[in-house]
Amino acid sequence: MDIKKEKVLVTGASGFIALHCINELIKQGYKVKGSLRDMSKENIIRNYFVRDNEELNLEFCKLDLLNDEGWDEAASDCEYIMHIASPFVIEEPKNEKDLIQPALQGTLRALNAANRNDIKKFILTSSMASVAYGHKSKICNKDNWTDTSKNVGAYVRSKTISERAAWDFIKDNNVAFPLTTIHPGMVFGPLISDEIRGASVSLIANMISGKFPALPEIFFTIVDVRDIAKLHVDSLRNQKSDNKRILATSTNGIAFLDIARILRKLGFEKSPENIIPNQVINSLATFNKDMRITSSMIKRGFYKVDLSETISIYNWQPFPLEETLHDMTKSMQKILNK
Repeated sequence: MDIKKEKVLVTGASGFIALHCINELIKQGYKVKGSLRDMSKENIIRNYFVRDNEELNLEFCKLDLLNDEGWDEAASDCEYIMHIASPFVIEEPKNEKDLIQPALQGTLRALNAANRNDIKKFILTSSMASVAYGHKSKICNKDNWTDTSKNVGAYVRSKTISERAAWDFIKDNNVAFPLTTIHPGMVFGPLISDEIRGASVSLIANMISGKFPALPEIFFTIVDVRDIAKLHVDSLRNQKSDNKRILATSTNGIAFLDIARILRKLGFEKSPENIIPNQVINSLATFNKDMRITSSMIKRGFYKVDLSETISIYNWQPFPLEETLHDMTKSMQKILNK
């Protein structure tokens, strides 16, 4: 089938990763249907992609992760689904169900719609959150799963529970489509929208503005949003990725302080230079939920990621971190200076 006639349903179309996926899909000639919870954002998002004298194969539909309405209709004229929508916050919620239920129920609604509407392939945006926590593996691979019985935090738990539910769905139902799960680490990179309140964007904004006088000794693996978008789109037709967990992040964990050093090198002199002593965080963990999660991540420490399969399937050549942060901060400054 001509790629220009194939349509992809992208859930959570206003999100950081989803906007880049939509951009990559349009660039490669796909038709796109983006789902929104709030349809008043439609024209704003459409304007991000308008090109002079160019027909834009982009439409929108209303979907809610916690509501059955509209899912079958949304999927009925699409060949593929990219289920990207999932709540993401840095601070711990008062009730972890506020993150877990939308992530889990939305994933199952999307999979059920795919199963009823002859979808060719289903791409689920998972996370390294479902791979790297609650255990002490120093080199994480596609067979690792986060142990949700440990104190890993609501977001990590939500991504792990929803991904496990997706693989259980594939196993327990007679589905005709393959599943691929994509596992980014912390996602940085240039912004397409003017939205600077997203978790990773606000984190960098707080670092360069001097809001954080010091940083905890935490390691994250990191990836460029453009690399993640390309993996999503390439996975649609790449049969080698069928029914695979695709780890997509840096090979090594990167310390918060190393990110701050790069930001200072890029001219952001207010980026923090100091570490918060671990004993301070551990003492606060007794009274504060966020500090408990921070403490557990400090104990997780440095780890690596085995990307051999990702490199083999996609010829994975990700952006260097300094280029990612340069492009991200440059796009943030354009927005802040408007």
